[in-house]
Amino acid sequence: MDKGMSVIIGRIFAACLTLGLIALIAALPACSDEPNQVETVVSEVNILDRPEIVEVLFHPTKTGRVPAPEGAVDIDVTVAEGVSLGCRLFTSSPAAPTLIFFHGNGETVPDYDDIGPFYVREGMNFLVTDYRGYGWSTGRPLTSTLLADSRAVFLQLKDWLAANGYTGALFVMGRSLGSACAIEVAVEHSEAVTGLIIESGFAETLPLGRTLGIDLERLGITEEMTFANAAKIERFTKPTYILHGQRDQLIPLWQAETLAARSGAKNREFQVVPGADHNTLIAVAGRLYFQAISGFVQKSAGIAPDWRERRRQFKAQQAGQSGS
Repeated sequence: MDKGMSVIIGRIFAACLTLGLIALIAALPACSDEPNQVETVVSEVNILDRPEIVEVLFHPTKTGRVPAPEGAVDIDVTVAEGVSLGCRLFTSSPAAPTLIFFHGNGETVPDYDDIGPFYVREGMNFLVTDYRGYGWSTGRPLTSTLLADSRAVFLQLKDWLAANGYTGALFVMGRSLGSACAIEVAVEHSEAVTGLIIESGFAETLPLGRTLGIDLERLGITEEMTFANAAKIERFTKPTYILHGQRDQLIPLWQAETLAARSGAKNREFQVVPGADHNTLIAVAGRLYFQAISGFVQKSAGIAPDWRERRRQFKAQQAGQSGS
């Protein structure tokens, strides 16, 4: 090989080596004082799905699909590939306000078969939804998918209602664990939500974890990494109604007081039910529970009856009681 050819080959080799080093450097993560954002997000999601957290947060019961009560209809919502959540709608009137309801962590859609008709009698449509792995829903419940599922469920149910002629105002309501879902939906889709209702809800997750027997702080979890209900509810400015049992020991009254204090709503109401604990608000308050919610819904939706209509309704109620 002559000397000129050797020089040319040497230059080509050097150029290739340089290009390879440049490509290798470009492929490496950029140096920064800040942690990699993607890695941080994945880390936070995964730590909240640790088995000891999921086991205390979710108590799913598989019921299989059970027939809907007379007048109710089942709706299945797909939230991910191969994952569908069961929902059940109790209808008063297509023109009536609709409550999309997220239940507690130990309940299922069929648990509300006896409760749905009470909402109907008070002039509201009641649409209750399950979580992954609950009732006839598929999938496995995870902390990291709970809020994303709630947003997906709300949007699909909203579209279903519109496609089927339901024209009334939309409210989101959450009980206990479901309060996180309801607040999430209210904040992220406030343009489509007329009002928010919270029953037995929590403001801070870390104290709730300690009550349930798990120290989230010890696992390196901060309040900001959890549901952060107190911080979120500040961003929702539409009508808000908070109900809580006076003797709730699972989620103490101060949690509801914090939600009420941090609420960004100009029109907000806070109702404490004397003598009620975490699971007995309806049992203690009876029909007044549904009437109070109905009053809030009608007022927020701008459909509250005037004094003449209220008098007519009162007389009809009195006549019904006399005849019974």
